[in-house]
Amino acid sequence: MKLGNIITALIVAVIVYALLFERDRLSTMIGLDTAQTEMAASDADMAADEGVPVVVQRSTAESVRSGLVLRGRTEAHRLVEVRAETTGTVISNPLPRGSRVAERDLLCRLDPGTREASLAEANARFEEARLNAQAATRLLERGFGSETDAAARRAQLRAAQAQVDQAEKELARVEIRAPFAGLLETDTAELGALLQAGQACGTIVDLSRIRFVGFVPETDVHRVGIGSPAAAKLLSGAQATGAISFISRSADALTKTFRTEFEVDNSSLNIPDGTTAEIVIGLAGEKAHFLPQAALTLDDAGRLGVRIVKADRAQFKPIDILRDEADGIWVSGLDESADVIIVGQEFVGDGGLVRLTLSEDIKP
Repeated sequence: MKLGNIITALIVAVIVYALLFERDRLSTMIGLDTAQTEMAASDADMAADEGVPVVVQRSTAESVRSGLVLRGRTEAHRLVEVRAETTGTVISNPLPRGSRVAERDLLCRLDPGTREASLAEANARFEEARLNAQAATRLLERGFGSETDAAARRAQLRAAQAQVDQAEKELARVEIRAPFAGLLETDTAELGALLQAGQACGTIVDLSRIRFVGFVPETDVHRVGIGSPAAAKLLSGAQATGAISFISRSADALTKTFRTEFEVDNSSLNIPDGTTAEIVIGLAGEKAHFLPQAALTLDDAGRLGVRIVKADRAQFKPIDILRDEADGIWVSGLDESADVIIVGQEFVGDGGLVRLTLSEDIKP
């Protein structure tokens, strides 16, 4: 073994011996007074026994209305693509987009083709079947005909009537009319265009009423109800107020939000379809405390809350923030009255003894 290693081991042994068995003498040698050290520790313990000094605000709950702010959009009361129900060539001049139309106004007229002739033929067959049915009935009444023949003639008459109804309906389909009053979003089909069944003649939008649509997070949907007051503001500055008329019972699969709607009158057509809107839904009044934001703290689990004082001991209380204002916040989750620590809450844990000073006793 090398001499250096032996010397190092001896030095370590001496130091350990001095620390374990000669601590008092060592303290005296380096100038520390053990009695003074113990007295300082005793003073610290006494200070701890008196409690951690904190500033407390005595708060009483008040009834406060809160609002839920959503990012939403506008939707037209009704928007429909009016489509052809039969095939034909357009023989009417197109109406330009933006035109106002009333209910049942003509949008597109198709060439009737042979439909008028088909209706005339169906009417002729009906007339023939009617006369045959009358003759069969008279012969039966006089005893010269059979019940079977009369029943067959009546069946032929009903079939002829059905053909007439079908021909009339097919002829009516050549006129494509507005299902409701509104504005044309697109030009109607051009003159000479061939429309197949299912192709669009034009798009009509009804803006007499406008719908505001927002999406409520699943954490707040239980706070919103049918009839809750609502207001909306557009980017243009226009505002509207109403009451919630619809809340979806099924959440969106991707966003986990619930569709919420309210409608307002828009007879002036000032509010367009599809614009961005800020929607505020008024929530029912709740009991809440108004506290400075500095009073907020977190517990060991990461929950947001405040510390209150009960029987000179600190206690953590989780809270919900209802509304944020410039000089404080409204919170719920506390008792009707509470002594809330607003200064010093970070220096005391649950159950810790405190020495409180009321905020109103502190002179500015």
